[in-house]
Amino acid sequence: MINTPWDAGSPLYKKVVIASMALSGVGIVLALVGANIGNRGLMYTAVGIIFAGLLTHMVGLVVRTRDMKAYRKQNPPQGRQPGPK
Repeated sequence: MINTPWDAGSPLYKKVVIASMALSGVGIVLALVGANIGNRGLMYTAVGIIFAGLLTHMVGLVVRTRDMKAYRKQNPPQGRQPGPK
């Protein structure tokens, strides 16, 4: 049985998830720095980077769905097993 998407994920899925977290993290840090120094240009750039991280996350969801469909096609679910009476 598959425990988590990370355990069952393809290398592409893992790379996309790490890229998504990195982009979002960089965007958050830049937004905080821009807010503290009063640099609006940096804050708007940070929002764009955060948005790119969210889009990358959505790509990860698509990749994960594709991987799970391929896995289910190769390993069809078994019939329901009767439980003990």
